[in-house]
Amino acid sequence: MYLKQITKNGITRLYFYEAHYEPALQSGGKSRTRQKLVKCLGNLDDLKKQHDDPVAYFSSLAKEESQAMKAQRHATVKIDFSTKLSPGDNHVFNVGYGIFKHLYKELELNKFWELKTRNKKIKYDMELIFRLLVLSRILYPGSKRDAFENKDKYFEHISGFSLDDVYHALDLIDEYQLEMQKWIYKRSNNIVKRDMSVAYFDCTNYYFDIGRSDLDVFDEEGNPVDKAGNHTEIKYRKRGPEKNHRPDPIVQMGLLTDKNGIPLAYDLFPGNESEKLHLRPIIDRVKSEFSDIRVVVVADRGLNTSDNIFYLNGSNKHDNNPRDGYVYGQSIRGASKDFKQWVLSGDYEVNTITNDEGEDIVFKHKSRIYPRELNVNVTAGNGESKKQKITVDQKQMVYYSEKYARKQAMDRIIMVERAKDLIKHPRNYDRITCAGSAAYIQNISFDKSTGEVVKGKALVLDQTKIEEEAKFDGYYSIVTSELDMNDYEMRDVYRGLSRIEETFKISKSDFSSRPVYVSTNPHIDAHFATCFTALVIIRLLQTKLGNKYPVTQILNSLRNYNCVQLDTNTFQFSYFDEILAECEKQFGITLNNKYARRLQIRRMLKY
Repeated sequence: MYLKQITKNGITRLYFYEAHYEPALQSGGKSRTRQKLVKCLGNLDDLKKQHDDPVAYFSSLAKEESQAMKAQRHATVKIDFSTKLSPGDNHVFNVGYGIFKHLYKELELNKFWELKTRNKKIKYDMELIFRLLVLSRILYPGSKRDAFENKDKYFEHISGFSLDDVYHALDLIDEYQLEMQKWIYKRSNNIVKRDMSVAYFDCTNYYFDIGRSDLDVFDEEGNPVDKAGNHTEIKYRKRGPEKNHRPDPIVQMGLLTDKNGIPLAYDLFPGNESEKLHLRPIIDRVKSEFSDIRVVVVADRGLNTSDNIFYLNGSNKHDNNPRDGYVYGQSIRGASKDFKQWVLSGDYEVNTITNDEGEDIVFKHKSRIYPRELNVNVTAGNGESKKQKITVDQKQMVYYSEKYARKQAMDRIIMVERAKDLIKHPRNYDRITCAGSAAYIQNISFDKSTGEVVKGKALVLDQTKIEEEAKFDGYYSIVTSELDMNDYEMRDVYRGLSRIEETFKISKSDFSSRPVYVSTNPHIDAHFATCFTALVIIRLLQTKLGNKYPVTQILNSLRNYNCVQLDTNTFQFSYFDEILAECEKQFGITLNNKYARRLQIRRMLKY
């Protein structure tokens, strides 16, 4: 520590500074010594009233403090071998959460909650509860009770609120979750440049471990109401097409990410609603509240509808802004007769390309620009919706993969074998357990209440359907509004959709966001607000680390970065790896000390 005089506008002030060496890798190519302000001592003229020679006095004080700090580098720890542990004692604390806390503070979420609760009469610290829920979702995922009971796992003492306060805080999180999505987007641009040239959209669902769907109550006009008769929302927890064919009620999520896979915004909707209707509202919200720039939306074939194409092809264009665009997967087996004939007509171009694993593969492809006729819903002047035929130019690309052909053939063989067994033993199957095999059986139907196969007409294997499907094994099609995009770009842009699928996997596996343990719509919204924030933070960290490490590996490193308390002020670390070394460079902090004082760790955790 040393004394520094700084004169500004004719006024001299004294400061305590510290200097530390920063190696070349950390400072971007050059080794250098960096200065850090420790304390402002005040105006020199004012200090002269207290000390005859302030400069000499504080210079001596700085020297004494520096010597004391050097002395602290060597300490003797006394161990009493007769000390016993009591039930519940835990002297191991996680410090890895500090990296996530840094990103949390860079997103200024502490300021967000200070602004939103400034005039609210609440007895608990809203920001502290939200931060605990986000950090717990990342490092120790579980229920809200789990988060509260595990709060002592962190080095910094978290207290001042009860479990009831945590549940009350969920209502506030729900109230501001839409504003928070916008806030996070704006601040994240200061951490990582968001690439909005392409936006990926997909839907998934999360199950509830409950026996039946929630029932809605409606008034005479058909509006949902609560028990008191007040207007409310349709309840989320409904049975629908769960991805793993579970019978439990679900809530569905539509998620939008930028080109790099960092979440932009999300929306929730009841489990029995169609995902096809929820792309347009979230795009509208992002363009009106986040950034009104042209976006090419990439989505899977389930969202490839006439209304969505019409919307992105120009019906959502305002003023002089250019229309948005789309890249969709295209179902071949469900396409028009003309499209199927074109797929099988030959004239493919064959090239060799290198895949992500560095392997050379044969890319057999062709494309065309084709006028596509859409039947879209258009709102008339009287507010009523009517069907209208619209024609748009669309680039259509189809490619063939031998690997994909083998996979489709094998999948169909499994389904057909199950269909054959179902025909012989229909009592052994129901609507869920037949899992797609029913598509290859003629005359099959299921009881609506039990799901069992209905007795009646003879069940017959649909050989014609099997042979028709086999013609298109290995073919995949992508369509786009971007007529100048070449076949390779179409393929690469569409393949980027795997990033959002990976994000869903992180949410469900690494963050254990299902089953959902809360029940009301507001608390479900709040639950996913913390999950969304956790996803943004982990994706930002992954990007800052150069996308070199999978999320699971990053989480394991930071979960293992713990310290053990040796005495009142001394702690020992026992884990360090290349990810923590990379975090040192990116955040300018030291993480490889084997021993540290309490004050050192607190300084590291302080933003």
